[in-house]
Amino acid sequence: MNSTHRDAPIRILLVDDHTLFRRGLTALLSRDPMLQIVGDAADAGEAQRRAEALQPDVILLDNHLPGVNGVDALPALREAAPQARLIMLTISEDGEDLAAALRAGASGYLLKTMEGEALSRAIHRAVRGEPVVADEMTGKLVEVYRQAAAPVAPAAASAPQSGALSPRETDILRGIARGDSNKVIARDLGIAETTVKIHVQHILRKLGVSSRVQVAVIAVERGLI
Repeated sequence: MNSTHRDAPIRILLVDDHTLFRRGLTALLSRDPMLQIVGDAADAGEAQRRAEALQPDVILLDNHLPGVNGVDALPALREAAPQARLIMLTISEDGEDLAAALRAGASGYLLKTMEGEALSRAIHRAVRGEPVVADEMTGKLVEVYRQAAAPVAPAAASAPQSGALSPRETDILRGIARGDSNKVIARDLGIAETTVKIHVQHILRKLGVSSRVQVAVIAVERGLI
């Protein structure tokens, strides 16, 4: 299927309380030779223990888990496996769930209704550092943050982080928020892809975030898209 320029398969931990779903997803993703399911868990506590022991590249987790739900489990999972990309895979199409997941550090938010090959592609993209949000959820994400930002627009507009970005960095920020890859941003702006990569690193540092998804959230909050 997809190439991620890796020598080793992407190691995945599945977190879902339905055994049959975990088994089916394992069989589905195993069709891609570059995806390897290294473990699974049925709840947040087990997921944290397995994440710490396995140190996966990706953690796919549902939001509706027994006890602690998936969004609330994100901080502990990030601490247990700091290098892992955390991707919500859920039936919830609630905009507030999406916003909460991204604020808590999720690298993506996908729906269980998606096709298997699309999920595989999304995992590869997430490992490359690209944001992966279900197309059906994009409008809801924008609406949630517009509503949240409306009462405090003057304060948001004067936030020091946004002022720290150069005009070129702001252009690239808009591209990230649209979900564009570095290659697409470079083509649109007429600059080298390596230059875009350097700017992205600067943007992450200036905004104090670690993922492109978090950058996209900030762009929506500040009305840049």
